[in-house]
Amino acid sequence: MNPQHLVLVTGATGLVGSHVVDSLTAAGYQVRILVRNASQPASSQVEVVEGDILNPQAIVDACSGVNSIIHCAAKVGDWGPTAEYRAVNVTALKSLLEAARAQPAFRRFVHISSLGVYEARDHYGTDEATPVSKSSIDGYTLSKVEAEELVREFSTTHGLSAVSLRPGFIYGPRDRTVLPRVLDKLRTGQFAYLGSPDKLMNNTFVGNLVSAIMLALEKPDPLGPVYNITDGRLVSKREFIETIARVASLPLPRKIVPLGIAKPLAGLLERTWKLLGKKEAPLLSQARIKFLGYNLDFAHDKARDELGYRPELDFIDAMKLTVDWFSRQKPL
Repeated sequence: MNPQHLVLVTGATGLVGSHVVDSLTAAGYQVRILVRNASQPASSQVEVVEGDILNPQAIVDACSGVNSIIHCAAKVGDWGPTAEYRAVNVTALKSLLEAARAQPAFRRFVHISSLGVYEARDHYGTDEATPVSKSSIDGYTLSKVEAEELVREFSTTHGLSAVSLRPGFIYGPRDRTVLPRVLDKLRTGQFAYLGSPDKLMNNTFVGNLVSAIMLALEKPDPLGPVYNITDGRLVSKREFIETIARVASLPLPRKIVPLGIAKPLAGLLERTWKLLGKKEAPLLSQARIKFLGYNLDFAHDKARDELGYRPELDFIDAMKLTVDWFSRQKPL
């Protein structure tokens, strides 16, 4: 690998971005990160640029002289004004793409999207030929659809070599949001399945995703493709949750909320929360049903055939590694 190849990573302090930085430095790349607080600890191998991704000038400064960009930063969640999601996931992305296009030796833009761009329904082997949903039910997924369209536009109109990767439910060491909540609900006996526990999840271990990112960065590809990225062996909600419980020595959950009850209840809670102007998401929402209630079987054959993607860890080993990391941070 050319040691002069400079890669900018956004979202470098998050779950995905931090692992990307580790892989890049191990592979011999020059790495630059854009962070809001430059006092945050970083490796001596990493150049730190302080700035907010919502500030166009900060983006221009961070992109100066870069050869590639791996864009992991995003506003995530399932509640709040769509405009707030667009500001980070679309407007800031456009500034990044424009800054990338201005670099004379720019090579590759890797954008981290989401399998949430697909319609809220059961999926059985859905691949990239399936149209995305432009009537998304929350600001996050709608902004991700718009972001993919923007990446595709810059690729076709300006000849920018860009790839969008669509991971599913990302888990792994350094997750500060979802898995800690799952562990807490298992510990307190509050966890309940939404719909049948035997429906599949779109699980994606962070290490497997990073492998796909490195392949997308390094391999020649056509302009503007998208790729689904999963663990390869998808697991049922039951296997996913019970594996966490067993590894963490927690009770196995038994509660199930049927979708016939969950959907109208989610609608009622959403309307109530909006009337009350609540900033936090309700316990149940249509977006949560979309990610936790349906069968989410997505094919990653295209990534296998075109990128050479092969998931490195099976779910069982990956989840053991993940829960073990959590136990070292805070006893379970």
